[in-house]
Amino acid sequence: MTEPAAGFTRGRLLLAAGAAATGALAIGSRRGDDAPLAASKADDADILAVFLTLEQVQEDLYRRALEAGHIDGELRELATAVADQEREHARLLLAHLDDRTPPRAQTDFGGATDSPEAFLRTAIALEEAAIATYVGQAANLGRRQLASIARLVSVEARQAAWLRDLAGVSPAPRAADPARRADKVLDELRAKGWLA
Repeated sequence: MTEPAAGFTRGRLLLAAGAAATGALAIGSRRGDDAPLAASKADDADILAVFLTLEQVQEDLYRRALEAGHIDGELRELATAVADQEREHARLLLAHLDDRTPPRAQTDFGGATDSPEAFLRTAIALEEAAIATYVGQAANLGRRQLASIARLVSVEARQAAWLRDLAGVSPAPRAADPARRADKVLDELRAKGWLA
């Protein structure tokens, strides 16, 4: 891996990625000063349930990678830190869902934790899918919920940037992250066998 340009450290790249994701979420959520951001609390709960599922899937991947014992060094440090962060994200989302909590996501990653390379590929794909879902769905949340969720998106972006850096690819490959529909992302995770 090459050294970063003068004045550009990994920390600065990660900070920039997080700031960009938060900005994209805030810009994407503005639909006019008077427009409600969500039709109802039920809509909010449906969106938060999707986010919770994604956080649980991510947490499972990192925990399984740690348990499998095929990663070490900075990759193990990352998996340890991110597993704890994903657990905290899930806890925050659960607190917002009250009695509308869906069943815990059931996951199966096959051989994704059998090698550092397989784990990195899977983790990057999963983080990118989660970020795209957050960006795509946040505009449909009520203002109160959006304020809480925006704090998660910047962390997800820094996680993705850290993973991409360890994989030797650009931590910030785009000027803006794409938005994706939640149902399409969940269907993709099911097609890959990662989500039952």
